[in-house]
Amino acid sequence: MSPLVKIRSERDRMSAVERRIADFILENAQLLRDYSSQQLANALGISQSSVVKFTQKLGFRGYPDLKYSVGEAIGRSEEGAAEPPAARAGDALGSMLWQLKTQAEEATRLINRPETMREWVEAIASAGKVFLIGLGEDDLHARVFALRLSLLGIVAIRHFDVGRMAAQVAMSAPGDVLVVFSEHGKHPALVKIARYFREQRGRVVTVTRHTSNPLRAMADIALAVAGHDDASYVQSLVYQSSVQQLLDTVFVHLCEGDEARHARLVANLERIQHMLEP
Repeated sequence: MSPLVKIRSERDRMSAVERRIADFILENAQLLRDYSSQQLANALGISQSSVVKFTQKLGFRGYPDLKYSVGEAIGRSEEGAAEPPAARAGDALGSMLWQLKTQAEEATRLINRPETMREWVEAIASAGKVFLIGLGEDDLHARVFALRLSLLGIVAIRHFDVGRMAAQVAMSAPGDVLVVFSEHGKHPALVKIARYFREQRGRVVTVTRHTSNPLRAMADIALAVAGHDDASYVQSLVYQSSVQQLLDTVFVHLCEGDEARHARLVANLERIQHMLEP
């Protein structure tokens, strides 16, 4: 596993000092080779022993081992990026994108603990109604996931319009679930809807980037998504792919966790196929 992926996956379980070290490394990975452990400590205003303990806690023998591992990971990334466009065309370009998506999906799996995933599955399975909302590209995931929940016989109410969702949330009851898809988790209207839903004693599930943000902070169940790349057009694709993998995993759990739900899915798919046939 890439050391940077490992740091991202462990960040939420770190102390305040450890998070400062982690954030510095993640934001300045290419500069790390020029820093000794003492220089890194001085830059952060902490003790050198804190840096050493941080590296050992991650499973490295010491700071030099971490620095070498980060340098290797960056080198492999730069080698792929340095290839001329002709060399990256066709299968090579597709292979590179596939690798980036795989790495992001693996990091997302590590960030979200198994017990968090189980809690999300159980919340949806026991909910009277599941409300879903996402704006922009986030609505794509809300729409598809709502359809899949409906096929399982779960009442799913999805809106991309904030005003309509605010009205629908007024109909929520204790035990209902609101799933909010928001890449950056900062949209004020979504924060207000989530807050009101909690006042109705419903449970709020958020799907956002693995960053500190208002929506994630107020969630009952917070799902974090990894997806980082220097190219903005690649970063968006990697993030969307990781979200889809997360939702697919929950859907499979819901299918396999209840025979009646699985039977409803099969019956609904057959009914839809029959309707679509000429």
